[in-house]
Amino acid sequence: MTLSVWQALRDDLQPGVQPDQASYAVEFGGRTILLPIRQLSDGRGVASLILNQASFAVLDALADHLAAHLAPYRPDIIVAVPSLGLPLAEAVARRLGHSRMLPLGNSRKFWYDDALSVDMASITSPTSGKRLYLDPRMRPLLTGRVAVVDDVLSTGSSIAAVLRLLALENTVPCVLGAAMLQGTAWQAHTDPVPVEGAFATPILHQTPNGWAAP
Repeated sequence: MTLSVWQALRDDLQPGVQPDQASYAVEFGGRTILLPIRQLSDGRGVASLILNQASFAVLDALADHLAAHLAPYRPDIIVAVPSLGLPLAEAVARRLGHSRMLPLGNSRKFWYDDALSVDMASITSPTSGKRLYLDPRMRPLLTGRVAVVDDVLSTGSSIAAVLRLLALENTVPCVLGAAMLQGTAWQAHTDPVPVEGAFATPILHQTPNGWAAP
């Protein structure tokens, strides 16, 4: 499955749950991207996107789309959310003419300050114990208009951690960007910051006929 999903922009699929009941085709730019369906511990299903396993063609298309939608916000710096948001954030920053980005991190370096960190969890890494860090040496970059780029907004727990961390520096992003907006739970954590996504997928539920969208 990993060899076929998120590898191409396709013209041969109807959007939605596929007949194999293992994949979901999401509409993007008049074409589709095939994503695998993952079952959550509560029985619900989600269409999954692992950006560092995607083809360069898919990553480039998503970066093109997101950069075009972030450009009107005129960000001065792109803050990248680890770890799967890093390749997308770099690609978006390059397209916006930036010479660098500001990557946040989950690995503590010896010069880091614990006061510039917060707890973090996500739908793909739900266990406690992970922390999100801002390198103290990157603090001067948090000026002007700040945009945050992540791979997926789902439960909203990851982006909530990012917003808490930036708040320690009295920074409120001008926009949040993501490749995929998964469900709607993330909305409770982002208001009033505007959000731009390349595409959106629903939370799936089981029916007698298999997976279905609400």
